[in-house]
Amino acid sequence: MEKDLQQYKGTISFVNFEKHFATIDYTHNNKAKSVNFKTDASGNDKKPHHYRIGDVINFQLKLSDRGDKMTAYNIKYLHNTAIDLLIQKAAIENRFSGYLKKVEENYFVKEWDSYIFFPLIVSPWEVPPAETAANEAITFRLLNLEKPNAITAELFSHNYIPQYRKAVQHFNNKIDIEAAVTKITPHAVFLNLFDDKVQARLPLPIEGREEIKEGDIIPILIKHLTHTRIVVEPVKPATE
Repeated sequence: MEKDLQQYKGTISFVNFEKHFATIDYTHNNKAKSVNFKTDASGNDKKPHHYRIGDVINFQLKLSDRGDKMTAYNIKYLHNTAIDLLIQKAAIENRFSGYLKKVEENYFVKEWDSYIFFPLIVSPWEVPPAETAANEAITFRLLNLEKPNAITAELFSHNYIPQYRKAVQHFNNKIDIEAAVTKITPHAVFLNLFDDKVQARLPLPIEGREEIKEGDIIPILIKHLTHTRIVVEPVKPATE
């Protein structure tokens, strides 16, 4: 396969998330050119990267598998000026407007001004956006601002299920919860909480593990809770 070992620098001008390819615009010998590449190809950035419009990258060229055109490979992300500006804005007010998009089973938001897509993080205890909400205007905030190549988004307003709201109350007030044991593995005890709508796990070893069996009800406390993660611990019996 013919390869061009020269390093080029260009900017991503188009991304097709469903078909996993993107277009790079670049200049060579004072001529404007463009070339495509597979965003999911091995040999690109060592760290997983969500390619976006405006990404400035280094790349090389090679003949495509069909041998009828050149394609980009060995993609190395450098920076994205539009994302840098969004990060600066988020430091003042982390509230943006955009459109909701669904690609296969994943949700994205498209920021209004920059047209940049960000993966949308949906809590396991949140009612997901309706199918009819695609392309609807929404408000969101950006996450992972300290990692520009891994920024995600979450909805500014959440529609949590009642059982999660109950979990928040129990966490804030340090209230014991009766949890049902659903599975036991060599590494953890798996639990259902609040009408089986919230799942958690107790990593082993724990005191009294030998006596626990599937179907048991055991008291636990939530010691850490976010909209994406729950950490529980067994309630220690009161000492006489």
